[in-house]
Amino acid sequence: MPRNVNPAQIFSPSARQSHGIVHSARARRLVIGGQFGLLPDGTIAHGIEAQFQAAWDNIAAILNDAGMAIHNTVRVCVIVTVPGSIHVHRQALDNILGGHRPVVNYVEVSGLAQPEYLVSIEAEALVEDSDAMFDELPGSGVAASVGTYGIDS
Repeated sequence: MPRNVNPAQIFSPSARQSHGIVHSARARRLVIGGQFGLLPDGTIAHGIEAQFQAAWDNIAAILNDAGMAIHNTVRVCVIVTVPGSIHVHRQALDNILGGHRPVVNYVEVSGLAQPEYLVSIEAEALVEDSDAMFDELPGSGVAASVGTYGIDS
């Protein structure tokens, strides 16, 4: 299970996020490319709030298709073209993430792929489970390919 890392020796995160996430190397990892505020029919949602919602809906659909959910996200990068939209971003995070706290980065830029695009959200998700391709070497805690080193599966 991924574990949030928020050291007491440094400042607390200002929103629903963590400074870091620790996880094992034995996990299914999903990397989600930048999702714009596009609706299912391919049209662009109108306004920044609607584009945030559409982008998060797209991420939820991708997660679902991969057998994951929003609580499996470990990293989110939000890119917006509307200066001063951090309050809209934080409200969207509160609505979508609830108590879940992935690592989050918020960036304001002058433009995206098309001038109508106001939001792009990238995400990474993990589900720690045993991969059918690997077993641990007995007593070592080291993962090795099944059949390697004479290990019977």
